[in-house]
Amino acid sequence: MKTIKIVSKIGLEKSYFPKKPFAFLNHQKKMPLDKFNRKLTDVRISLIDKCNFRCTYCMPKTVFDDNYQFLGNKDLLTFEEVVFLSSAFIKLGAEKLRLTGGEPLLRKNVEDLVKVLANLRTIERKPVEIALTTNGTLLFGKAQSLFDAGLQRITVSLDSLNQEIFEAISDTNFSVKEILKGIDHAKKIGLEVKVNMVVRKGLNENQIIPMAKYFKNRGVTLRFIEFMDVGSSNSWKKEKVATSQEILTLLKTEFVLNYIGRENANEVSEKWQYDCDDTQIGLISSVTNPFCKNCTRARISADGFLYTCLFASNGFDLKSILRSTINNSDKSNLDQKNRIIELLTQHISEIWHHRSDRYSELRSLNPETSKKRKIEMSYIGG
Repeated sequence: MKTIKIVSKIGLEKSYFPKKPFAFLNHQKKMPLDKFNRKLTDVRISLIDKCNFRCTYCMPKTVFDDNYQFLGNKDLLTFEEVVFLSSAFIKLGAEKLRLTGGEPLLRKNVEDLVKVLANLRTIERKPVEIALTTNGTLLFGKAQSLFDAGLQRITVSLDSLNQEIFEAISDTNFSVKEILKGIDHAKKIGLEVKVNMVVRKGLNENQIIPMAKYFKNRGVTLRFIEFMDVGSSNSWKKEKVATSQEILTLLKTEFVLNYIGRENANEVSEKWQYDCDDTQIGLISSVTNPFCKNCTRARISADGFLYTCLFASNGFDLKSILRSTINNSDKSNLDQKNRIIELLTQHISEIWHHRSDRYSELRSLNPETSKKRKIEMSYIGG
């Protein structure tokens, strides 16, 4: 049998030599399992590495300045390539696709991609769940076309209602009111909307209650995220982390909350519901209560590298495999298309089978782990 070669982001070539094809698959659904028997059910796909914000915990201007070299257009995955990759992941059991960035709405005609992805079906012939994460600046103008194309859910990153604090975090002077306008519009036309708030001590703790009140009144789920050491440029220190327990304690001084828990084992958000209605809040505790053991997420960078962990240092080059195959194929031929997808599934399965990531758990055991070099969140999406 041929050795399958996988090129990592740093140029190293790894050769995996399975005894027989797909020997490591869960044969009931043909799902690959990693070293800890974790399936692959969720895929985050970055469409662009550029963003119109310079959030200090993601793309600090001290690093991502006017001289920073972002990916060129020819380096980005084409929409066709995104569809091929998505099809391969779905064939391996993926049920959810989330489009990220950078700021994905900066990618031109993104609704055209959504329209194609919305027609894909899982191996159980169910519609694939399509979601998109955005900073909300372009949401008002894009929401309707995205919804019409088949997008089901929007997650908006917003860390403050206070304009001054918002500007300090995002390093922009964009209006919070315009983002809120976009959220209201998206919800009105039928999109499910969630809001993510990263909380950092000494910066936006005083926005927890105002944010909770505002989105509770609008029936929007607000998720509080512990400040994480993603990438190597956000000056993370554990002392800056407002823990989920601290956030919950503060919320309980103002609201009566009923515990719901997680919808399923691989859900990252622990949920609570307001006593007086069905609006929920979520707590994502990657630092104080890691959920590595149930992580079923893969991430694709805007230039086509596969990362098996948000805190990874290296990725695997799927774009080169894809482009060399596409260039030698008749894409109008259905059999040729299926062969391309089959080749991708083999490579992805190989990579996933050897996955053993559990960074957040290791960080909890040894704080020195946080000092290792990690890929930036703006490059692979959150």
